[in-house]
Amino acid sequence: MSAALIGYICVAGMLVLIALRCPVALAMAATGFVGFGLIVAFDPAVSLLESGPIETMSNYSFSPIPMFILMGVFASKARMSAELFNGAKSLFGAWRGGMALAAVSSCGVFSAISGSSLATAASMARVALPEMKKNGYAPSLAAGTLAAGGTLGIMIPPSIALLLYALITEQSVGQMFIAGVIPGLLGLVLYCGAIAVTVWLKPDLAQPGDPTTIKEKIFGLKGLVPFGGIFALIIGGIYGGFFTPTEAAAVGAFGALVIALVRGMTFKQFKESIEETLFLSAMIFFMIIGAEIFGYFLSVSRISFDLVELVASWNLSPYAILLCVLLLYMLLGCVMDSIAMLLLTVPVVFPVIQAAGFDPIWFGIVSVITVELGLITPPVGMNVFVLKSVASDIPISQIFKGVFPFVLSDLLRLALLILFPWLALGLL
Repeated sequence: MSAALIGYICVAGMLVLIALRCPVALAMAATGFVGFGLIVAFDPAVSLLESGPIETMSNYSFSPIPMFILMGVFASKARMSAELFNGAKSLFGAWRGGMALAAVSSCGVFSAISGSSLATAASMARVALPEMKKNGYAPSLAAGTLAAGGTLGIMIPPSIALLLYALITEQSVGQMFIAGVIPGLLGLVLYCGAIAVTVWLKPDLAQPGDPTTIKEKIFGLKGLVPFGGIFALIIGGIYGGFFTPTEAAAVGAFGALVIALVRGMTFKQFKESIEETLFLSAMIFFMIIGAEIFGYFLSVSRISFDLVELVASWNLSPYAILLCVLLLYMLLGCVMDSIAMLLLTVPVVFPVIQAAGFDPIWFGIVSVITVELGLITPPVGMNVFVLKSVASDIPISQIFKGVFPFVLSDLLRLALLILFPWLALGLL
């Protein structure tokens, strides 16, 4: 039996394991171990299983992950989300749908230091959803806005998804973060546009807010100061060459800790922050270890090379190849977690994208946006279920209905990035 055939059989077995609800990390590790053993030998496979986790855990390149997570957890414990939402709410005054605009804007700003879509959606929903429902907003618009707004966390740097993509494909983490700035802000602008169009077409979905004075608007800006300071410190430090991404992560976490302590963080909350960070970091590192073992198996099976040759034999244009890859991502995004999907698919599709001649940094941005779509599309839609856990009284169908305008805006952003690659590459 050829190495490629063993590879295809093992990959099919891995997909069966995932369909049976086996953790993706375990499915990748088991497939990598068995496949490597069948192709090479089981003694080297055992050695790989022994050394792989140690090499991954001791790799300095992965050290920003727990620091960025810790930064987001400190921000949540410092109750910065409530002050941020109240400040944004005062800016939009008496606009119809102004509270929804405030919610999605707050999600965009909060995600800039959270780095996690799920954490952003959960934190902002607890603050904004009760206010929106109390002020007469339709449940579909309120929950849909927050579920979609949370997805901004996967793009606006520092983003764990962009970090992992850079490490998997051996790209510059700093360049990936810089490339994500304009697409992330574009997503925020398009989401605000989606809200404006929705309430214009259906005014009964949202009520006008309370008018605010210029003084109140200016005073409300103070909620943006901590976020703006940390974001400027991280991105400015990386862009200016003052910090490496790892150092920027540590500086950002320290800055969030200082803000949390100033705001009265207790020792109990500090301990909870460390525990939550350890839990989330362990989960991500488990997936990285599984992906590393799976990557060794892909190398010896030569599946990626076969895939490149197969696609080349079809004589497709580069953009047709890109469309096929993005459609695959959209389908997988409906049933898989975003980080797990990136770790699983990027080692396979990246050689195909390189052979098609696309810029790897640009493709990273496009692929992460496509993954982002999966967070709000049925049947899984992780962010939708996060909102459902916070608002158990809102039917899941209403939340999916509410995110539909934002799905359209994400598709528009994807089209703009494909048509105008400089939107991602212009700052590099």
